[in-house]
Amino acid sequence: MIRHTYRTEKIGPALSLDQLSNFLQQSPKNDRAERKKVMDLARKRQIDLVLVSELSRWGRSTADLRTTIKDLAARQVAIRALNGPDLDISTAQGKLMLNLLAAISEFERDLLQERIKSGIAHARAKGTKSGRAIGRPGFDRAERVKRLLAEGRSVRIIAAELGISKTTVMKVKAAG
Repeated sequence: MIRHTYRTEKIGPALSLDQLSNFLQQSPKNDRAERKKVMDLARKRQIDLVLVSELSRWGRSTADLRTTIKDLAARQVAIRALNGPDLDISTAQGKLMLNLLAAISEFERDLLQERIKSGIAHARAKGTKSGRAIGRPGFDRAERVKRLLAEGRSVRIIAAELGISKTTVMKVKAAG
């Protein structure tokens, strides 16, 4: 019998697990406050089920996920993922599936981190930081933009004529 469930939407007294997921994503540390709250509720036997949107949001690594799920199972608390199959870790098949899904999630996270690092390294090699040129020269055509605006030309025409963005023309216009 389920006494209390943590859910992904706010329904009645349940904590929003989307909020929990946000906390879990913020830090790879194992001292995440919201997860501690859930684990404390499990230790006090106030919950029977933890419902998560993805298993990868519950643990930061395969070992972390496996440990916390075993801890929950030892306290008779089930964990269910909305995007995956129900796992009964009391069976050999359930344990296998848990480890496979956790390893795949960790693999995806590692690939994403590699891509991010590669992109940053590529941007730095090109002399940029976050796509913006380091030491980008100041805009030297402001006077010409002001003159064209004073002549009554439209922002779109000025931008096309000078080869700059409409946003740049609007910034010059706003600066007065």
